[in-house]
Amino acid sequence: MTAHQGSAGEASMAVVDEDTEVFEAELVDEALLPATIPSAAALRPLLDRHTILHPGESVPTEADAPTYTRRDFEVSPATAERLKNKAAPANTNRNYSSQRKNFAEWCEAMGRVARPCTTATYVEWVAGLIARGMAPNTIRTYMSGVRTWMPEDQRPGTSEARGMLAEYRKEWGKRNRVRKAPPITEPMLRAMVDTCDLRTPAGLRDRCALLVGRGALNRRIELADLDIDDVEVEDSGVDLWIAYSKTDHEGKGESTFIPADPAGPTLYDPVSAVRDWLHCLHRMGVHDGPLMRALTSKGRLQNRTAATTRGDYVTGDALNDWIRHRAYLAGLPGWHLITSHGLRRGGAQQIADAGGDPTQQGRWKPGSATVKREYLDRAQSRAQNPWHKVHMRGTLEPDGEP
Repeated sequence: MTAHQGSAGEASMAVVDEDTEVFEAELVDEALLPATIPSAAALRPLLDRHTILHPGESVPTEADAPTYTRRDFEVSPATAERLKNKAAPANTNRNYSSQRKNFAEWCEAMGRVARPCTTATYVEWVAGLIARGMAPNTIRTYMSGVRTWMPEDQRPGTSEARGMLAEYRKEWGKRNRVRKAPPITEPMLRAMVDTCDLRTPAGLRDRCALLVGRGALNRRIELADLDIDDVEVEDSGVDLWIAYSKTDHEGKGESTFIPADPAGPTLYDPVSAVRDWLHCLHRMGVHDGPLMRALTSKGRLQNRTAATTRGDYVTGDALNDWIRHRAYLAGLPGWHLITSHGLRRGGAQQIADAGGDPTQQGRWKPGSATVKREYLDRAQSRAQNPWHKVHMRGTLEPDGEP
């Protein structure tokens, strides 16, 4: 038998007679021999406390685990862009970024690992926020922002931190009283609408914002996000399509109807207010897009396409400025404390005082504890106040006759 041997690493061919098989083999360095085959016993079992084995099923090992490549972890550019704008609103994302940055800096200063952090680190950090005297609700948002930053399977425990926060909430409540934006009552609303000069675009816009915001019990971002196509005007009322709200995280959308007030003055009628503002927008060449628009001092549309991340959509702060300006012009006491949230609070309380339930109109969750505590219980408590009987008795003569 003769053979031709190439250099190391090249194929070697054994040439024999025609009745003999020919084999190909790769030359290897003798120093690496003998080659060993991994023992099955060396493969670690893949078990954890959640594993369930059926009768006769073998224990899974590392050999059963899939082999991942870079493709299994990459997303496309389009998906990456969607992830940047996922679920949480822009304000929430900014807040979370700030909270996580502060937490990381605190961990670095304390010589602790920030991500993923231990439960002890998380608890110590929360205790520090409490020691600083921050509001309990603020601390809760900080806790959420940092915890959701951790890998899902390595998030710190929360029972200890929540327990500390619950006790601190009691202490904090004794020292501080949360003051909410004052409700805008019916007389206040009318006084504010009275300041709207309907010969100007700003007057037409602000009147529309006031009456729609109160009629639909809008949160300020719901009002700011309304599109012209989301509004249908009928003689019987205004139908709004709220595409997204605080309690509608999946963005299913919901319709809210504002009935017309045929018996009241046209100036305070939501149907008239919306029609007048839409007509004004059409005259300015606007037929779609945001309903609420920023205006210049001369009543022209502001070019905001590159001004903010919201483009032509105004911010909630802008709405607050419009509403507060109307309260100032109306000479309302405490005008500087009034915001657009007062429209929601005032409208909900008026419905509750009349014996109604504002839950659905304001897009609260069914059975909302906020509605019960802030509006329904308050209305019932005032209606049943024992002084009403005293006042009623005072209107009667001693013999019991009026």
